[in-house]
Amino acid sequence: MLLKNLHHKLVMQMPQLLRLPVSLIPFSAKKSVMVFILQRIFKEALTDGDFDFLEERFLKVSVDDLQLSCFITLQQGQLRVLEQNDTCDVSFAAGLNDLILIAGRKEDPDSLFFQRRLRIEGDTELGLEVKNLIDSLDLDELPKIIRLALNDLALFVQKGIQIPEIAGERAATI
Repeated sequence: MLLKNLHHKLVMQMPQLLRLPVSLIPFSAKKSVMVFILQRIFKEALTDGDFDFLEERFLKVSVDDLQLSCFITLQQGQLRVLEQNDTCDVSFAAGLNDLILIAGRKEDPDSLFFQRRLRIEGDTELGLEVKNLIDSLDLDELPKIIRLALNDLALFVQKGIQIPEIAGERAATI
């Protein structure tokens, strides 16, 4: 029971614990990591032209509890990540744990949207295209190390967000 409580507290408090260290990392370093990961994860989709709908349009992605956001666009066939932009065609915003669950396929974006844990604002058609592209991503095509790490992290978060039973409540139901 103690480990479950610790696990729950760690998962629930991790975004707040990460906020300061993440804010101290220069955007250029965050950008390099994001571009590297996006290019790897969406390599086939980029080659196939599946991101063409994002050409010269801007997707804002916000991780609310980290107070982190960026703009993603496609320019000359390459994904670009910007810290700021004057325009935003569509925005996706959620907490870190929910984004991890979506990425690891442990939660459906539609379910989180209807629970108001994922906010999509702006051009709904563009937002739907982005969501469908993410849904169509085959995790088995990811490099094994990324796939395994993402799966383990999503499982850790999924189990950690569950509220542990209180020993007295469990005993009362027996």
